[in-house]
Amino acid sequence: MMTIMLLIYFLCLGLIMGSFFNVVALRIPRGLSIVHPPSSCPDCGTRLRARDLFPVFSYLLTKGKCRACDARVSGLYPIGEASTGLLFAWVYWRFNDSIPELIVGILLISLCVIVTITDLRYMLIPNKILLFFAPLLLVSVLYQTQQPIWSHLLGALLGGGVLMLVVWLSRGGMGMGDVKLLTLFGFVVGLPQVILVLLIASFAGALIGAVLLLTKMIKRKQPVPFGPYLALGVLISYGYGNDIIQQYLSIFY
Repeated sequence: MMTIMLLIYFLCLGLIMGSFFNVVALRIPRGLSIVHPPSSCPDCGTRLRARDLFPVFSYLLTKGKCRACDARVSGLYPIGEASTGLLFAWVYWRFNDSIPELIVGILLISLCVIVTITDLRYMLIPNKILLFFAPLLLVSVLYQTQQPIWSHLLGALLGGGVLMLVVWLSRGGMGMGDVKLLTLFGFVVGLPQVILVLLIASFAGALIGAVLLLTKMIKRKQPVPFGPYLALGVLISYGYGNDIIQQYLSIFY
């Protein structure tokens, strides 16, 4: 019973934090304060009231429109909120027996949600966001890790190094934000899990990119954000990386 109650608590906490992460992700790249001014309609500027600030539910009740001007509200808002809620619930379910790992998971999810939104909206992964989360993740990982420190250092070096090579070979076809992001992710999960992050991100990016091309939602050679796929890869690797690698190795040994 207690587990179910805590699961619901983390779900609700995630919904609330997801709403805040939307504000962070949509304001920081534009150099705006995350505190002032209060949230408002991007079209008419009408300040949102308390009834408009309930995560997900306010969007559904207003049918995705501003109460004042009837303008459409971006679907990124409820998607970000719902995703954060579900991910917070998942990370509690996955790591409820280890508080240090749970803390790392919450920090990792928070970073992933924010950079996914900024990359989708602005094709940008702001340094301010990475610099805020980097020390928190570094300290948290070093406190709870059961892997040798060199594993985390090599994970960071390999992750950042591979994408740096891609940037060089593609002559700017990939942004430095992705390099910095995978460097941090590589430190969090270490080696060999960072390889899994790269494989998942590359496969997911190629698959979804192909679907978008076939449906003509994007054009050939059109830049697409890679941050969301790295976020997907690191969350899967953090939650299930060891199990996936062990299952793979069991095929040969």
